[in-house]
Amino acid sequence: MNKRLDRRRFTASVAVLSVAAATLLSGCSKVPDTIKIGVAQPLSGPLAALGQDLLNGVNLAVDELNKGGYTVDGKRVTLEVVAVDDKADAATGKAVAQQLVDAGVVAVIGHLNSGVSIEAAPIYAAKGIAQIAISTNPKFTQLGLPTTFRMVANDNLQARAIGSFAATQLGAARYAALDDGTPYGKGLADGAAEQLKAEKKEVVIRQSFDDKTVAFDALAAELKAAKVEVIVSTLNDFQALALLEALRKIDYTKVSLLGGDTIKTTDMAKAMGMIQGVYATSPVLEAKEFSTGKPFLEKYVAAYKKLPAYGGHYSYDSTHVLSAAIQKAKSADPKEITKAMSSINGYAPVIGTMTWDAKGEQRYGAVGVYELRAGTWELRMRSDRW
Repeated sequence: MNKRLDRRRFTASVAVLSVAAATLLSGCSKVPDTIKIGVAQPLSGPLAALGQDLLNGVNLAVDELNKGGYTVDGKRVTLEVVAVDDKADAATGKAVAQQLVDAGVVAVIGHLNSGVSIEAAPIYAAKGIAQIAISTNPKFTQLGLPTTFRMVANDNLQARAIGSFAATQLGAARYAALDDGTPYGKGLADGAAEQLKAEKKEVVIRQSFDDKTVAFDALAAELKAAKVEVIVSTLNDFQALALLEALRKIDYTKVSLLGGDTIKTTDMAKAMGMIQGVYATSPVLEAKEFSTGKPFLEKYVAAYKKLPAYGGHYSYDSTHVLSAAIQKAKSADPKEITKAMSSINGYAPVIGTMTWDAKGEQRYGAVGVYELRAGTWELRMRSDRW
């Protein structure tokens, strides 16, 4: 009788110990085996090359981290990229943002377009998911959400760069300001026009189009009649080329064009010789401009057999900083990761460091001005002040 009672007590003790051990192990292993990082970019359509470049940067960083034995709170973890195509469309962006939330991502590298980022931001914020965007419209970080983080300088600084450079370096008296009707384009052109006026320059034409217009014969005639010397433009590259062709048709080519990121492309090499000068501003500085850019470019070319098309080094750096924030949080909880992102001064392998202010603005963002020479873009100057 006593032996049977002892056996029961022993069995019960083992069961209790087993449950306690399981509970203890569970408590020590809150970090999952796989942590998902979302990427939302335009992967089809006219901006697919830029979106794919940003995705390539994330994939390159994740491959490196996984091969290097990435750990969180002492546990080996595999990072997984969940990529979606936002088609550079706000409605699609909101839909794919919800897809990423439902997929359980802990943070998102997205989006390229400001209009898409702004619309998607509340969806991520509702779940405390950090959103790291290359979008430059100031409204993105003015939403008052704790989850918005920008990779680069915003359009306020870029607008000042455009206006200041156009006023002081291009030496003209009569200017035109054109935009593509998007939140990015219109806001940037408005800011540039304001800066020109502050520099006592006359903006004689201020017009908006949509982002698909290529019929510019009437505009070309207006520019000629108004004797415009410098065209400040946030039109896309194919639109700018169409405008220059329209100017050439009416033999009005003694003008300069100064644009934003949307004309700083390889396709704009076709503009060589069409007008006096072609310039572009961008908060997305090229990888080759950084002392540590060469190793990145070598790795990128080895992986993808081509050079980056846009900002792959920024998404690469953002992923490395995000991975450090996850480690700092010791958690896969998006809200804890967002808190860590807000206070981190993260090592960025290419640009050096990434850190954000209370709104999520990049503290050390700069804007470069480039000139198209011999078919390539050459840096003229850059500053974080303007």
